[in-house]
Amino acid sequence: MNRIFKQLFALLLMVFTVSASFTAVGGTQQDIAKSSVIESIKKRGYMKVGLSLFVPWSMRDKKGELIGFEIDVANKLATDMGVEAEFVPVSWDGIIPALVSGKFDVIISGMSITPERNLTVNFSDPYSYSGLKIIANKVMTQGFSIEDFNNENVTFSARRGATTANTIQVLFPKAKLLQFDEEAATLQEVLNGKAHATMGSEPFPSTEVAKNPETLVIPTDTVFSKAAEAFALRKGDPDALNFFNNWIAANHRNGFLKERHDYWFTTTDWAGQVE
Repeated sequence: MNRIFKQLFALLLMVFTVSASFTAVGGTQQDIAKSSVIESIKKRGYMKVGLSLFVPWSMRDKKGELIGFEIDVANKLATDMGVEAEFVPVSWDGIIPALVSGKFDVIISGMSITPERNLTVNFSDPYSYSGLKIIANKVMTQGFSIEDFNNENVTFSARRGATTANTIQVLFPKAKLLQFDEEAATLQEVLNGKAHATMGSEPFPSTEVAKNPETLVIPTDTVFSKAAEAFALRKGDPDALNFFNNWIAANHRNGFLKERHDYWFTTTDWAGQVE
């Protein structure tokens, strides 16, 4: 009888332990869900989006309003969440620290996925794909081959902390690199003859060459550093990552992302809004 009692007690203890474990796991999962930035956004009624201005991802129109591919994407994302989008422009080299410190909820700013960045933030699935082309000063680089750009007498300009700066340093390590906080300043150096070249994603190279045919040239059709762009969010938020990934997948399938990307990157129909 004593042995039966011991067995029954052990069985009851096991049931209690398992039940407690499930309760603890359930509580933990609920706590994680409540702490998600998605819940904060829903409660607040608007989503704070970090971005840095560069054409045609995000830019100011003639009235000073933000327009561009990222603006369309973020506004659609916010609408689908039943909230508004609030944009927080910051310098590119400070955008990840600003996200980590909680200045905004998510980065939607043409940020390509890299292992280095992934050590600090989590990335969604890609919502866009791009590559870089060289934009050069026509006179300063006349007769240049690609190999000629990798020379200590050649100067590139690039936006500080951007993929362009990293790509230039990797592909043309012998060249000098001038770095600026704003995309416009990098091109101005080339226009002024203070830098031989810069790099950018289409349609930026083609658009700028078309506007400055006497000064600028695309010396090669080669596309460098093909990249995938994604939303960046703070680590430790599986619910937000799941939602963003599902939203991106749905908007790949319904054609929204392709249609908006084609408009901003394969046409110049929008150019009159910013000139």
